[in-house]
Amino acid sequence: MYKVVLASGSPRRKEIFEQVGITFEVMISNIEEVTTKEKPEEIVLELAEIKALDIAKQMNENVIVIGADTMVAMNGQVMGKPKNEADAKKMIGMLQGNKHQVYTGVSIVIKKSDKERCLSFVEKSEVLVNPMTEGQIDAYLGTDEPYDKAGAYAIQGKFAVNIGGIEGDYYNIVGFPISRLYQVLLKEGIDIIHP
Repeated sequence: MYKVVLASGSPRRKEIFEQVGITFEVMISNIEEVTTKEKPEEIVLELAEIKALDIAKQMNENVIVIGADTMVAMNGQVMGKPKNEADAKKMIGMLQGNKHQVYTGVSIVIKKSDKERCLSFVEKSEVLVNPMTEGQIDAYLGTDEPYDKAGAYAIQGKFAVNIGGIEGDYYNIVGFPISRLYQVLLKEGIDIIHP
């Protein structure tokens, strides 16, 4: 029997875990997130591992620590959270009428007795944003939604009307590829929903 710990303060990740029925607790890593990587898929993986390993070393019991990092990128260029309204406008202006990628790196530290191992993966989804007028962009920027989100939008929020299509896992775009996590752990003989 394992205790499941989500090493993330993201309310969206917490909602996804609750929605599927995982019993877990949240522990947020305060370690400085410094990456040496440049490609989006490598950056998210490294940051997820930093968070998961930091929390795992604080635990003594049988535990599964799950760290994650999600990033929006377009043509290999990383788009973080907007600094201000002008930055958000620039991001939405780039995304509208184009396809971009959402990457989530997931790191799972399984700790039992004195043994510890780490499993990691990256999930990638593609998102097509419909063309938007300047008025539509300004109206969206007038909501409070874009400012704490990578890429300045939330697919599950008001921005949903601008999504032309997705390829890949929807929940990855929201912030956590829950199905892939479940399948990876099942292969290890661990069912985190029906323990």
